[in-house]
Amino acid sequence: MTDSSMLPPIAILGAGSMGGAILHGLVRSGLAAGGVTATNRTAAKADELAPLAGVTSIALDARPTGNTDAAAAADIVLIGVKPVMVPDLLREIAPVLRPGTIVVSLAAGVTIATFESILPADVRVLRSMPNTPSLVGRGVTGIAAGTHADATAVGLVRRLFETVGTVVEVPEAQIDPLSTISGSGPAYFFLVVEEFTKAAMGKGFSESDARILAEQTFIGAAALLEASAHDPAELRRRVTSPKGTTERAIAVLQEARFDDVFVRATDAALARAKELAAGS
Repeated sequence: MTDSSMLPPIAILGAGSMGGAILHGLVRSGLAAGGVTATNRTAAKADELAPLAGVTSIALDARPTGNTDAAAAADIVLIGVKPVMVPDLLREIAPVLRPGTIVVSLAAGVTIATFESILPADVRVLRSMPNTPSLVGRGVTGIAAGTHADATAVGLVRRLFETVGTVVEVPEAQIDPLSTISGSGPAYFFLVVEEFTKAAMGKGFSESDARILAEQTFIGAAALLEASAHDPAELRRRVTSPKGTTERAIAVLQEARFDDVFVRATDAALARAKELAAGS
């Protein structure tokens, strides 16, 4: 590569919702100078990705060797299939991976040890946990390096995921806890917006107006938080006038132990992640 910011050839095996989001980010960035090969089971899904610039889209039902063909030609291989399918896919591609290839897991609950037990020792493994805002370039991705992943490998994977948002490097033990925050977090946010919309409708607003009020309020608040040098607590205090309406509303949320709800929710998600890792 003549430009150190450019990425080498990449394969995304299982370019579904998350793999597809990363694929779109790579295309938007213009950094995938080595090209990207994406595989999917069906021609219908492959056809959706085929028009993207620099992308070779393979339908496995038409080309059964697509995964091994893509993996053999790539320097970075992203594994985007469902967790239960990962071991079989790794066994399929292991013989064709070149020494030094970087293999990155997108699969929840599948450990680095599982990858390294199947793949050759000269393959560099990382585990990642992206989230769905990656689709619009505002994702948060946690990455954890495997036993043989050196600084060069970590740097390449960081640059890859920075095409779809922000990257946080963590030890593997933190990947599952991270998934309960940034991985599942968008669903928590959408639920709050959903319920806030219902509350607005209960105040007599039409559904369309209620959605605008709820969605744009949260989007605007997030933009203000991002642009501000103050932390969320300070920004909240600035909205909460003493003895005012917001103070009364905040008191209700605090009485309902809003803080405890999020602790219990993320604890429940973490417990489920551990069950998935154990194969249950």
